[in-house]
Amino acid sequence: MEIQRNASLPMKVDPDAWFTGAVSIENPFQALEPARVGGATVTFQPGARTAWHTHPLGQTLVVIAGQGLAQTEGRPAQCIGPGDVVWFSPEEKHWHGATATDSLTHVAIAERANGVSVVWLEQVSEGQYESANQDIPSSDP
Repeated sequence: MEIQRNASLPMKVDPDAWFTGAVSIENPFQALEPARVGGATVTFQPGARTAWHTHPLGQTLVVIAGQGLAQTEGRPAQCIGPGDVVWFSPEEKHWHGATATDSLTHVAIAERANGVSVVWLEQVSEGQYESANQDIPSSDP
């Protein structure tokens, strides 16, 4: 057994290249070889989101707080909330983050293939993000 104490592993992040808005990444974890799994708890403030990206072996998100959006290229954005588990297939181009009005916290889990767990692509444009937010079902009666 090995215990990795809270916040004991540094996270290599280039927030300006990979995210838009205020994002915090906490409790990163990376299993030791030969295991391949790793991840972190990620909190997005309202309006914050990832850039478009893919994962060679897929990605699982476990939403633990707030309300957010997840979108796969070519499909409408979907609203996600606490208790939701989102699976992105290997190489599926996607983004995820908070809505314009709510924060979002999820645990992100992905495996490495040949040392790579994520391939970052272009930023989600303001137009794409605004369109995704317009598709959110209203909570007003």
